[in-house]
Parts: sequence; C-alpha cells; structure tokens
Amino acid sequence: MALKSTIYKANLQIADMDRGLYADHALTLALHPSETEERMMVRLLAFALNVPPDNHDGALVFGKGLSDTDDPDLWRHSLDGTLRDWIDFGQPDDHRRLVRASGRADRVVLYCYAQSVPVWWQGIVGKLTRLNNLRVWQIPSEQAQALAGLAERSMQLQVSVQDGQVFVVSGERTAEIHPQLLYPAQ
Repeated sequence: MALKSTIYKANLQIADMDRGLYADHALTLALHPSETEERMMVRLLAFALNVPPDNHDGALVFGKGLSDTDDPDLWRHSLDGTLRDWIDFGQPDDHRRLVRASGRADRVVLYCYAQSVPVWWQGIVGKLTRLNNLRVWQIPSEQAQALAGLAERSMQLQVSVQDGQVFVVSGERTAEIHPQLLYPAQ
C-alpha cells in the first residue's frame, strides 16, 4: 500500500516591498511521503517570492514535482499556454534537467538549501554557463531549517520582503531568510 501525502494549509500574507506586491493567498500543500517539511517550506517561500501581482498572464501553481520528473515543483503558464516560469528545489543530480527546463520556459529558477550546496555547485556551474534564463538561489541551510520550524498542518504566515531580506512570521516565531544569488554571478 502506497503512502499518502500529508495535507498542509497555509494562509499567506505577502508584503514584498522590493516588488511592490501586497497579497493574500490561501494555499493547500501536499507533503509527499519522501519530502521533508524543510523542502515544503522552501516551496512555500519560493511561491511567496515569485507569485505575480495578478493572474493576467497566468497563475503560479504547484506542479507534481517529486511525483513526476517532467514537471517542476512550481510553474506558471500564460493564458496562451506558454510556459513562463519553471521553479525547482534542491540539487539536481543531472544538469540536463535545468538545460531542458531552460529550453521550455521563459524563466527557470532553482532554490538550493542543503549544507552541501557549495560542493554540488562547484561541480555543476560550468555546465550551466549558456543558460541566460536561469537563476540559482541558495537559502543557507540553517535558515531553511528555521523556516521548517514554522511548519504546522494549519499555518497563518506573514512574509515580508525588503532589500532582499525575507522575514517569515508565524505567531511569535520568526524565520529570517537571506537568499544568496549563485547564478548568474553578480
């Protein structure tokens, strides 16, 4: 018998001063049996950092991700079917996944969050130099773990973004996140 996903509900209030975006979203997330709460919360953070101000050019939605290797974890199709955003998480074993995604989508974003990111990145960065629509972000491991500490089956989260710094608040608890851009190099 296959294990079922665990369902989490999140009411997300976003105040992104960097993008001038202020929005509320009621989200349902499925925690895949092989997924950690840390990864799920990084997915939630990525949603907050990438959601468009409106759905006029398509909505950002959760994809099959872990369940289907041909789908990203988050994506956005325009109303004419064009794949606008492909957003993934972790450290892909094969750089060709990012190359394929780059050929399919207008914008590809990868969020990495493990302690082993620097070693993995050194081995893969040379294979990605031609991908002009790729952005790779690192969430420091200890910050991703603090974010995971906010996970609850029913969440009320406030996400504030200013000058590239992210604060995620749940009641009296706060996780401070400082995403670091790995690619393209600044």
